[in-house]
Amino acid sequence: MEIKTDLFLGDSKQMLKKIPSNSVDLIVTSPPYADQRKGTYGGIHHEKYVQWFLPITKELLRVLKPTGTFILNIKEKVVEGERSTYVMELILEMRKQGWLWTEEFIWHKKNCYPGKWPNRFRDAWERLLQFNKDKKFHMYQEEVMVPMGDWAKSRLKNLSNTDKMRDNSKVGSGFGKNISNWLTRDKAFPTNVLHLATECSNKNHSAAFPEELPERFMKLFTKEKDKVLDPFMGSRTTILVANRTKRLLNYGVPRLALHKAQHRLVGLSATSSAQSHHTGTFTGLSTSIPNAVKQTA
Repeated sequence: MEIKTDLFLGDSKQMLKKIPSNSVDLIVTSPPYADQRKGTYGGIHHEKYVQWFLPITKELLRVLKPTGTFILNIKEKVVEGERSTYVMELILEMRKQGWLWTEEFIWHKKNCYPGKWPNRFRDAWERLLQFNKDKKFHMYQEEVMVPMGDWAKSRLKNLSNTDKMRDNSKVGSGFGKNISNWLTRDKAFPTNVLHLATECSNKNHSAAFPEELPERFMKLFTKEKDKVLDPFMGSRTTILVANRTKRLLNYGVPRLALHKAQHRLVGLSATSSAQSHHTGTFTGLSTSIPNAVKQTA
C-alpha cells in the first residue's frame, strides 16, 4: 500500500474543518497539558484549558464515525498543592457536546522519573479516556488478548465443583463465571491498565508516548485501511504506528517546529513497510500549536 504524506501550515481547529464528517474510525492523541512543557509546544493555562479544547472536541465529534472511538491521553496538573479539576470539567463539558464517556484506561509508566514532594508521591500513571458517539461501536477484543500467565497453572490445577459451573454473583448483580471454561485457553482478555515505559529520550521530544500505546488502540478499535486521526502529533509516533499497521493516518498537528516534523516524517520511509512521498511548503510557525499533517492512500 502506498502512502502519501503532505504537511500543511495552519491552526488545528481550522485544519480539522477540512476533514469530512463521519469519516474517521479512531482518534488517539495526547494534547498539550495545561501549563506544561512550554518549550515544546507553548502551554495553556489550566483555568482556560476547557475553553481552549472544546472547539477542537466539537470538530472531532463531527469527523468521527458513529462506530468510531476517541482515546484521549491526559493528566491533570498540581496547582498550589492540589490537583486541578480541568480534566473532570472537560469530561463534563464533552458529555454536553454529545460525547459518551465509555471507559477509562490507565497508562502505568514503568520508568517514571523519581521524585519527592511533601504531600504526595511521584506520578506513575496517566489517563487514557475513551469517548464514543454511540453505545454500539467497533471493538475487536480478540486482537489484544494476552498470554494467560503463570497464575493459571496453579489456579486451574485443582478446580472445585463451584468452579465447574456458572457461579452467580452473591450480591445479585447478575454476573457469573465458570472457571473451567479457561482450562484449554492460552490467552485472556487484558485489563484496562497498560504497563508501558515512556520514550522521551530516544524521540527527541519531552512528552512522547510509546508506540505500544497507539498500537493497542489501533488493534482494539480498527482494522487495516481504517482511518486514524491524531490532531496533536508531536513526536510522529502515531503516524509511524499507522504506517506499520496499515492504517491510514488522516491528519496530525505537530507540537514541534515544522522542520523537525519534516525530518521525522521523511525518516518513515526507512522504518515503515509502506512507501511514503512527502510534499508541502515549510515556511515556519504561525501559532504555538501550528502545522497540520495530512496523509492519504
